[in-house]
Amino acid sequence: MRTLQVALAERSYPIHIGEGLLDSFPLAEQVSGNQVMIVTNETVGPLYLDKLTRQFDGIQCDTLILPDGEKYKTLETLETIFDALMSKRHSRTTTLIALGGGVIGDMVGFAAACYQRGVDFIQVPTTLLAQVDSSVGGKTAVNHPCGKNMIGAFYQPRLVLIDTRVLDTLPARELAAGYAEVVKYGLIRDPDFYHWLETNNDKLLSREASLLAEAIYRSCENKAQVVVDDETEQGNRALLNLGHTFGHAMETATGYTRWLHGEAVAMGMIMAVRMSCELGWLDPDLESALTALLARWELPVSVPEGMTPDQFLDLMSMDKKVHNGQLRLVLLKALGQAVVTADYDKGALDRTLEAFCGV
Repeated sequence: MRTLQVALAERSYPIHIGEGLLDSFPLAEQVSGNQVMIVTNETVGPLYLDKLTRQFDGIQCDTLILPDGEKYKTLETLETIFDALMSKRHSRTTTLIALGGGVIGDMVGFAAACYQRGVDFIQVPTTLLAQVDSSVGGKTAVNHPCGKNMIGAFYQPRLVLIDTRVLDTLPARELAAGYAEVVKYGLIRDPDFYHWLETNNDKLLSREASLLAEAIYRSCENKAQVVVDDETEQGNRALLNLGHTFGHAMETATGYTRWLHGEAVAMGMIMAVRMSCELGWLDPDLESALTALLARWELPVSVPEGMTPDQFLDLMSMDKKVHNGQLRLVLLKALGQAVVTADYDKGALDRTLEAFCGV
Protein backbone atom coordinates (compact mmCIF):
# COMPACT_ATOMS: atom_id res chain seq x y z
CA MET A 1 0.00 0.00 0.00
CA ARG A 2 1.19 3.51 -0.82
CA THR A 3 -0.28 6.53 0.95
CA LEU A 4 -0.52 10.17 -0.07
CA GLN A 5 -1.61 12.94 2.26
CA VAL A 6 -3.92 15.77 1.19
CA ALA A 7 -2.59 18.42 3.57
CA LEU A 8 -5.51 20.72 4.37
CA ALA A 9 -4.87 21.48 8.06
CA GLU A 10 -7.83 20.20 10.10
CA ARG A 11 -9.41 18.79 6.91
CA SER A 12 -6.34 16.74 5.94
CA TYR A 13 -6.83 13.13 4.94
CA PRO A 14 -4.96 10.19 3.44
CA ILE A 15 -5.32 8.53 0.04
CA HIS A 16 -4.47 4.84 0.38
CA ILE A 17 -3.60 3.04 -2.89
CA GLY A 18 -2.98 -0.67 -3.16
CA GLU A 19 -4.07 -4.03 -4.48
CA GLY A 20 -6.76 -5.89 -2.51
CA LEU A 21 -7.44 -3.12 0.01
CA LEU A 22 -11.16 -3.93 0.12
CA ASP A 23 -10.14 -7.22 1.75
CA SER A 24 -7.24 -6.05 3.91
CA PHE A 25 -7.71 -2.42 4.97
CA PRO A 26 -9.29 -1.98 8.47
CA LEU A 27 -11.96 0.44 7.33
CA ALA A 28 -14.12 0.00 10.43
CA GLU A 29 -11.34 1.57 12.51
CA GLN A 30 -11.82 4.82 10.58
CA VAL A 31 -15.43 5.21 11.72
CA SER A 32 -15.87 7.36 14.82
CA GLY A 33 -19.54 6.62 15.59
CA ASN A 34 -21.65 3.47 15.67
CA GLN A 35 -23.57 4.00 12.42
CA VAL A 36 -22.57 3.55 8.77
CA MET A 37 -24.52 3.99 5.55
CA ILE A 38 -22.90 2.46 2.47
CA VAL A 39 -24.27 3.92 -0.76
CA THR A 40 -23.52 2.16 -4.03
CA ASN A 41 -25.24 1.43 -7.35
CA GLU A 42 -26.83 -1.57 -8.97
CA THR A 43 -23.69 -2.34 -11.00
CA VAL A 44 -21.06 -2.12 -8.26
CA GLY A 45 -23.17 -3.41 -5.37
CA PRO A 46 -23.31 -7.07 -6.43
CA LEU A 47 -19.52 -7.09 -6.88
CA TYR A 48 -18.20 -5.40 -3.76
CA LEU A 49 -20.93 -4.48 -1.26
CA ASP A 50 -20.60 -7.68 0.78
CA LYS A 51 -16.85 -7.09 1.21
CA LEU A 52 -17.57 -3.79 2.94
CA THR A 53 -20.59 -4.75 5.02
CA ARG A 54 -18.67 -7.66 6.59
CA GLN A 55 -16.26 -5.15 8.11
CA PHE A 56 -18.92 -3.50 10.25
CA ASP A 57 -20.16 -6.32 12.47
CA GLY A 58 -21.28 -4.94 15.79
CA ILE A 59 -22.43 -1.52 14.59
CA GLN A 60 -25.43 -0.37 12.59
CA CYS A 61 -24.53 -0.76 8.92
CA ASP A 62 -27.24 0.14 6.42
CA THR A 63 -26.96 0.03 2.65
CA LEU A 64 -28.58 1.89 -0.22
CA ILE A 65 -28.37 0.76 -3.84
CA LEU A 66 -29.07 3.47 -6.42
CA PRO A 67 -29.59 3.17 -10.18
CA ASP A 68 -26.42 3.45 -12.24
CA GLY A 69 -25.74 6.35 -14.60
CA GLU A 70 -25.02 10.05 -14.92
CA LYS A 71 -28.70 10.76 -15.62
CA TYR A 72 -29.46 9.83 -11.99
CA LYS A 73 -27.05 12.42 -10.58
CA THR A 74 -29.95 14.66 -9.56
CA LEU A 75 -31.59 16.35 -6.60
CA GLU A 76 -34.30 13.68 -6.75
CA THR A 77 -31.75 10.91 -6.21
CA LEU A 78 -30.06 12.96 -3.49
CA GLU A 79 -33.38 13.04 -1.65
CA THR A 80 -33.43 9.23 -1.78
CA ILE A 81 -30.20 9.23 0.26
CA PHE A 82 -31.69 11.62 2.82
CA ASP A 83 -34.84 9.49 3.04
CA ALA A 84 -32.75 6.38 3.77
CA LEU A 85 -30.68 8.14 6.43
CA MET A 86 -33.71 9.50 8.24
CA SER A 87 -35.78 6.33 7.98
CA LYS A 88 -32.90 4.42 9.62
CA ARG A 89 -32.46 7.21 12.22
CA HIS A 90 -28.86 8.08 11.42
CA SER A 91 -27.42 10.72 13.72
CA ARG A 92 -24.79 13.41 13.33
CA THR A 93 -22.06 10.87 14.18
CA THR A 94 -22.87 8.60 11.24
CA THR A 95 -20.41 7.93 8.42
CA LEU A 96 -21.44 7.71 4.78
CA ILE A 97 -19.36 5.48 2.50
CA ALA A 98 -19.41 6.07 -1.26
CA LEU A 99 -18.79 2.77 -3.04
CA GLY A 100 -18.80 3.42 -6.77
CA GLY A 101 -17.68 5.74 -9.51
CA GLY A 102 -17.78 9.50 -9.80
CA VAL A 103 -21.56 9.80 -9.78
CA ILE A 104 -21.89 7.92 -6.48
CA GLY A 105 -18.92 9.74 -4.97
CA ASP A 106 -20.22 13.18 -5.90
CA MET A 107 -23.75 12.51 -4.63
CA VAL A 108 -22.71 10.84 -1.38
CA GLY A 109 -20.23 13.61 -0.67
CA PHE A 110 -22.90 16.25 -1.23
CA ALA A 111 -25.35 14.31 0.95
CA ALA A 112 -22.70 14.14 3.69
CA ALA A 113 -22.12 17.89 3.43
CA CYS A 114 -25.83 18.56 3.87
CA TYR A 115 -27.10 15.90 6.27
CA GLN A 116 -27.44 17.43 9.74
CA ARG A 117 -25.12 20.17 8.42
CA GLY A 118 -22.23 17.80 7.83
CA VAL A 119 -21.26 14.21 8.65
CA ASP A 120 -18.17 12.13 7.90
CA PHE A 121 -17.84 10.32 4.60
CA ILE A 122 -15.33 7.95 3.03
CA GLN A 123 -14.59 7.57 -0.68
CA VAL A 124 -14.13 4.01 -2.02
CA PRO A 125 -13.86 4.69 -5.78
CA THR A 126 -14.37 1.74 -8.12
CA THR A 127 -13.66 3.32 -11.52
CA LEU A 128 -10.35 4.65 -12.80
CA LEU A 129 -11.88 8.09 -13.33
CA ALA A 130 -13.09 8.26 -9.74
CA GLN A 131 -9.77 6.96 -8.40
CA VAL A 132 -7.65 9.56 -10.17
CA ASP A 133 -10.01 12.52 -10.11
CA SER A 134 -13.45 12.82 -8.58
CA SER A 135 -12.76 11.03 -5.27
CA VAL A 136 -9.90 13.41 -4.42
CA GLY A 137 -10.33 17.07 -3.55
CA GLY A 138 -13.78 17.41 -2.02
CA LYS A 139 -15.82 18.57 -5.01
CA THR A 140 -19.36 17.26 -4.54
CA ALA A 141 -22.43 18.06 -6.64
CA VAL A 142 -25.45 17.01 -8.62
CA ASN A 143 -26.41 17.99 -12.15
CA HIS A 144 -29.20 20.28 -13.34
CA PRO A 145 -30.84 20.07 -16.79
CA CYS A 146 -29.22 23.42 -17.61
CA GLY A 147 -25.72 22.46 -16.55
CA LYS A 148 -23.43 19.86 -15.05
CA ASN A 149 -22.44 19.99 -11.35
CA MET A 150 -24.21 23.32 -10.84
CA ILE A 151 -25.52 22.43 -7.35
CA GLY A 152 -22.97 21.25 -4.81
CA ALA A 153 -20.40 22.00 -2.13
CA PHE A 154 -16.70 21.67 -1.35
CA TYR A 155 -16.58 18.97 1.33
CA GLN A 156 -13.55 16.81 2.02
CA PRO A 157 -13.75 13.08 2.79
CA ARG A 158 -12.27 11.44 5.87
CA LEU A 159 -10.13 9.25 3.63
CA VAL A 160 -9.94 7.79 0.13
CA LEU A 161 -9.43 4.04 -0.25
CA ILE A 162 -8.28 2.98 -3.73
CA ASP A 163 -8.22 -0.76 -4.37
CA THR A 164 -6.54 -1.19 -7.76
CA ARG A 165 -7.87 -4.75 -8.04
CA VAL A 166 -11.40 -3.46 -8.73
CA LEU A 167 -10.17 -2.34 -12.16
CA ASP A 168 -10.11 -6.04 -13.15
CA THR A 169 -13.92 -5.93 -13.43
CA LEU A 170 -14.12 -2.46 -14.98
CA PRO A 171 -15.46 -2.46 -18.56
CA ALA A 172 -12.97 -1.28 -21.19
CA ARG A 173 -15.05 1.78 -21.99
CA GLU A 174 -15.02 2.89 -18.32
CA LEU A 175 -11.27 2.31 -18.07
CA ALA A 176 -10.71 4.46 -21.16
CA ALA A 177 -12.88 7.24 -19.74
CA GLY A 178 -10.69 7.32 -16.65
CA TYR A 179 -7.54 7.33 -18.73
CA ALA A 180 -8.58 10.66 -20.23
CA GLU A 181 -8.33 12.24 -16.77
CA VAL A 182 -4.93 10.60 -16.25
CA VAL A 183 -3.65 12.16 -19.48
CA LYS A 184 -4.98 15.52 -18.32
CA TYR A 185 -2.44 15.72 -15.47
CA GLY A 186 0.42 15.30 -17.90
CA LEU A 187 -0.93 17.99 -20.18
CA ILE A 188 -1.56 20.64 -17.52
CA ARG A 189 1.42 20.30 -15.16
CA ASP A 190 3.58 17.19 -15.55
CA PRO A 191 5.21 16.78 -18.98
CA ASP A 192 7.43 13.93 -17.75
CA PHE A 193 4.29 12.03 -16.77
CA TYR A 194 2.74 12.75 -20.18
CA HIS A 195 5.77 11.30 -21.96
CA TRP A 196 5.70 8.30 -19.58
CA LEU A 197 2.07 7.72 -20.60
CA GLU A 198 2.99 7.91 -24.28
CA THR A 199 5.77 5.36 -23.75
CA ASN A 200 3.58 2.96 -21.77
CA ASN A 201 0.29 3.56 -23.56
CA ASP A 202 -0.13 0.04 -24.95
CA LYS A 203 0.87 -1.64 -21.67
CA LEU A 204 -1.64 0.50 -19.78
CA LEU A 205 -4.26 -0.38 -22.36
CA SER A 206 -3.59 -4.06 -21.67
CA ARG A 207 -4.08 -3.37 -17.91
CA GLU A 208 -0.56 -4.11 -16.71
CA ALA A 209 -1.25 -3.85 -12.99
CA SER A 210 1.99 -2.24 -11.81
CA LEU A 211 1.79 0.48 -14.46
CA LEU A 212 -1.87 1.23 -13.73
CA ALA A 213 -1.00 1.55 -10.04
CA GLU A 214 1.81 3.98 -10.89
CA ALA A 215 -0.49 6.02 -13.14
CA ILE A 216 -3.06 6.24 -10.33
CA TYR A 217 -0.45 7.27 -7.77
CA ARG A 218 1.06 9.97 -9.97
CA SER A 219 -2.37 11.30 -10.92
CA CYS A 220 -3.46 11.52 -7.27
CA GLU A 221 -0.13 13.11 -6.37
CA ASN A 222 -0.66 15.81 -8.99
CA LYS A 223 -4.23 16.46 -7.95
CA ALA A 224 -3.42 16.56 -4.23
CA GLN A 225 -0.77 19.22 -4.83
CA VAL A 226 -3.24 21.39 -6.76
CA VAL A 227 -6.00 20.97 -4.16
CA VAL A 228 -3.69 21.88 -1.28
CA ASP A 229 -2.76 25.13 -3.06
CA ASP A 230 -6.36 26.07 -3.93
CA GLU A 231 -9.01 24.02 -2.12
CA THR A 232 -12.11 25.95 -3.26
CA GLU A 233 -11.04 26.74 -6.82
CA GLN A 234 -10.35 30.45 -6.48
CA GLY A 235 -7.37 30.22 -8.81
CA ASN A 236 -5.12 27.45 -10.07
CA ARG A 237 -7.42 24.54 -9.16
CA ALA A 238 -9.46 25.51 -12.22
CA LEU A 239 -6.53 24.21 -14.30
CA LEU A 240 -7.83 20.72 -13.48
CA ASN A 241 -10.75 21.53 -15.78
CA LEU A 242 -8.76 21.31 -19.01
CA GLY A 243 -11.27 20.20 -21.65
CA HIS A 244 -14.17 20.30 -19.21
CA THR A 245 -15.86 23.46 -20.48
CA PHE A 246 -16.11 21.98 -23.97
CA GLY A 247 -16.85 18.55 -22.50
CA HIS A 248 -19.64 19.67 -20.19
CA ALA A 249 -21.34 21.38 -23.14
CA MET A 250 -21.35 18.09 -25.02
CA GLU A 251 -22.66 16.18 -22.00
CA THR A 252 -25.46 18.68 -21.46
CA ALA A 253 -26.39 18.74 -25.16
CA THR A 254 -26.75 14.95 -25.17
CA GLY A 255 -28.72 14.79 -21.91
CA TYR A 256 -25.90 13.08 -19.94
CA THR A 257 -26.79 9.80 -21.66
CA ARG A 258 -24.65 9.39 -24.80
CA TRP A 259 -21.13 9.80 -23.47
CA LEU A 260 -19.34 9.02 -20.22
CA HIS A 261 -17.83 12.04 -18.48
CA GLY A 262 -14.28 10.99 -19.34
CA GLU A 263 -15.22 10.55 -22.99
CA ALA A 264 -16.50 14.13 -23.10
CA VAL A 265 -13.34 15.35 -21.34
CA ALA A 266 -11.16 13.53 -23.89
CA MET A 267 -12.87 15.31 -26.77
CA GLY A 268 -12.82 18.58 -24.84
CA MET A 269 -9.07 18.33 -24.30
CA ILE A 270 -8.51 17.87 -28.02
CA MET A 271 -10.58 21.01 -28.63
CA ALA A 272 -8.66 22.97 -25.98
CA VAL A 273 -5.35 21.90 -27.52
CA ARG A 274 -6.61 22.84 -31.00
CA MET A 275 -7.61 26.29 -29.75
CA SER A 276 -4.19 26.68 -28.09
CA CYS A 277 -2.67 25.89 -31.48
CA GLU A 278 -4.97 28.46 -33.13
CA LEU A 279 -3.61 31.03 -30.68
CA GLY A 280 -0.06 30.13 -31.71
CA TRP A 281 0.87 28.76 -28.29
CA LEU A 282 1.37 25.11 -29.25
CA ASP A 283 2.89 23.12 -32.08
CA PRO A 284 0.06 21.39 -34.00
CA ASP A 285 2.03 18.16 -33.65
CA LEU A 286 0.82 17.98 -30.02
CA GLU A 287 -2.80 17.94 -31.17
CA SER A 288 -2.03 15.12 -33.59
CA ALA A 289 -0.15 13.14 -30.94
CA LEU A 290 -2.86 13.63 -28.33
CA THR A 291 -5.60 12.62 -30.76
CA ALA A 292 -3.70 9.45 -31.64
CA LEU A 293 -3.05 8.66 -27.96
CA LEU A 294 -6.74 8.96 -27.04
CA ALA A 295 -8.01 7.26 -30.20
CA ARG A 296 -5.94 4.19 -29.26
CA TRP A 297 -8.32 3.86 -26.29
CA GLU A 298 -11.34 4.32 -28.61
CA LEU A 299 -12.16 7.65 -26.98
CA PRO A 300 -14.13 10.21 -29.03
CA VAL A 301 -12.12 12.37 -31.41
CA SER A 302 -15.10 14.18 -32.98
CA VAL A 303 -18.01 16.10 -31.46
CA PRO A 304 -21.56 14.69 -31.22
CA GLU A 305 -23.27 14.81 -34.59
CA GLY A 306 -25.46 17.85 -35.09
CA MET A 307 -23.83 20.13 -32.50
CA THR A 308 -23.33 23.68 -33.77
CA PRO A 309 -20.95 26.45 -32.71
CA ASP A 310 -23.89 28.48 -31.40
CA GLN A 311 -25.05 25.55 -29.27
CA PHE A 312 -21.55 25.16 -27.85
CA LEU A 313 -21.34 28.86 -26.99
CA ASP A 314 -24.78 28.88 -25.39
CA LEU A 315 -24.03 25.88 -23.17
CA MET A 316 -20.50 27.04 -22.36
CA SER A 317 -21.94 30.32 -21.11
CA MET A 318 -23.38 28.33 -18.17
CA ASP A 319 -19.93 27.10 -17.13
CA LYS A 320 -18.83 27.79 -13.55
CA LYS A 321 -15.70 29.53 -14.87
CA VAL A 322 -17.78 32.35 -16.37
CA HIS A 323 -16.96 35.51 -14.40
CA ASN A 324 -18.86 38.75 -14.95
CA GLY A 325 -20.16 37.49 -18.26
CA GLN A 326 -16.72 36.49 -19.54
CA LEU A 327 -16.05 32.88 -20.50
CA ARG A 328 -12.73 31.72 -19.08
CA LEU A 329 -11.09 28.70 -20.65
CA VAL A 330 -8.30 26.38 -19.58
CA LEU A 331 -5.73 26.39 -22.39
CA LEU A 332 -2.09 25.35 -22.80
CA LYS A 333 0.78 27.77 -23.27
CA ALA A 334 3.04 24.72 -23.58
CA LEU A 335 2.94 21.06 -22.63
CA GLY A 336 2.70 21.07 -18.83
CA GLN A 337 1.89 24.79 -18.67
CA ALA A 338 -1.86 25.41 -18.40
CA VAL A 339 -3.56 28.77 -17.91
CA VAL A 340 -7.10 29.89 -17.06
CA THR A 341 -7.88 32.95 -19.11
CA ALA A 342 -10.59 35.09 -20.63
CA ASP A 343 -7.93 37.07 -22.49
CA TYR A 344 -7.89 35.22 -25.80
CA ASP A 345 -8.73 35.96 -29.40
CA LYS A 346 -12.44 35.13 -29.70
CA GLY A 347 -11.80 34.34 -33.34
CA ALA A 348 -9.65 31.41 -32.26
CA LEU A 349 -12.59 29.99 -30.31
CA ASP A 350 -14.91 30.50 -33.27
CA ARG A 351 -12.47 28.80 -35.64
CA THR A 352 -12.04 25.88 -33.24
CA LEU A 353 -15.80 25.32 -32.89
CA GLU A 354 -16.36 25.69 -36.63
CA ALA A 355 -13.61 23.16 -37.40
CA PHE A 356 -15.03 20.49 -35.13
CA CYS A 357 -18.66 21.18 -36.01
CA GLY A 358 -17.90 21.00 -39.73
CA VAL A 359 -19.01 24.55 -40.49
